[in-house]
Amino acid sequence: MISKIIEEEKVQKAKELIDHAKYVAILMHVSPDGDAVGSALGLYHFLFSIDKEAVVISPDTHPAFLNWMRGSKEILNYEENANKVEEALQKADLLICVDFNEVKRTGILSSLVESSSAKKILLDHHPAPTDFCDVMISLPQIASTAELVFRLICRMGHFADINKFCAESIYTGMMTDTGGFAYNSNQAEIYIIIAELLKKGIDKDEIYNNVYNTNTPDRLKLMGYLLSEKMRVYPEYKTAVISLSMDEQKRFNFQKGDSEGLVNIPLSIQGIVFSVFIKEEPNKKLKLSLRSRGTFPVNEVSALHFNGGGHLNAAGGESSLSLAKAEKYVEQMLPSYKEALNKERS
Repeated sequence: MISKIIEEEKVQKAKELIDHAKYVAILMHVSPDGDAVGSALGLYHFLFSIDKEAVVISPDTHPAFLNWMRGSKEILNYEENANKVEEALQKADLLICVDFNEVKRTGILSSLVESSSAKKILLDHHPAPTDFCDVMISLPQIASTAELVFRLICRMGHFADINKFCAESIYTGMMTDTGGFAYNSNQAEIYIIIAELLKKGIDKDEIYNNVYNTNTPDRLKLMGYLLSEKMRVYPEYKTAVISLSMDEQKRFNFQKGDSEGLVNIPLSIQGIVFSVFIKEEPNKKLKLSLRSRGTFPVNEVSALHFNGGGHLNAAGGESSLSLAKAEKYVEQMLPSYKEALNKERS
């Protein structure tokens, strides 16, 4: 039995908006990950199963390792189809925002989302959401937004309308946002949901293979290079830092998604509880991914130092510093966290 953690009033409001919608636009955040794409496509397949017209919209492209998912080719991203995205947003009478907690996370689409007259539903599990939707379903205690999608569909009385493609998408989101159920996945109800998805005909082993075993030679060479040549380990702070420049990306024919999961690898080192990955973007800004074990709050670190946020053990941020200065900045901030880091079991 799955607990009813979504407030009944919000379930009914969401159901009413979906029932009355004629055209639904499902929105993802910048650089959508497996949970964002899985959540969006899960909703997309569900809506079509109840005869609703829908479209999935992204500010930019999703990682290539998710291209196997049914419906991924129909995703409209603003970088490649600006006119179609704008037309879809103008046509939509309902926007469902998945896996982000504030409008600015949609990047270049922010102004279009804010100016839209459509009703809006938020489905998200990140802390501290801003109140920008008519129905705010935000539950940080849930491991993934995809799990939240499953819960909402069931609470609206539509479990029977979850087809195999919907189930595959939901499972992919749940799996990727927990690192293959390796972290933030100790709640028993996660596995009850997985059992229900298996009944829909999904092959979880095949999904795992499609997501995690699609490396190219260039990606493996890149990972080997970064781990052997670029990783800096600070044992006294139980921390590891890896950086990736634009020149290095060109050298290894970097493709979107090639660095996915890299930030987690240093946490497998005995004694390491904090991992930082710094990646230079084409606009010379930096994107940072932070991960931790135990109770060390990387979301607080990211908010304080890198204009970001996220979860206790997984967060992201950004910086306008040069790559070298950002590395130095991280190194200089570590002493202030020494006590907290050394309290963690390694």
